[in-house]
Amino acid sequence: MKKLFALLALASVANVAVSAEIVGDAKAAVNKVAMCIGCHAIGGYKSSFPEVYQVPMLGGQSEKYIISALHAYKKGDRNHPSMHGIAASMSDQDIADVAAYYSQQK
Repeated sequence: MKKLFALLALASVANVAVSAEIVGDAKAAVNKVAMCIGCHAIGGYKSSFPEVYQVPMLGGQSEKYIISALHAYKKGDRNHPSMHGIAASMSDQDIADVAAYYSQQK
């Protein structure tokens, strides 16, 4: 019986942890976007590693889109070596903060 109660308690704690949502903080991202500005703040910029890529402007993009794209780069589902390296170094909170920041830009 004790094992059953322990299992139920563990399941309820896990459920609370899964339901906790990460909320982006645009103000916290001010110090996190330095790595983004070098490419994504220049209109018409193209990067050339390992081939030529059109670099999109991030200001005003949907928060959900930015989060989705960064997670895809992080997992390797989107293929760009530089973006994979940057996204892989970001926590889920960093990603949420950067997405909140850029979604508020115009």
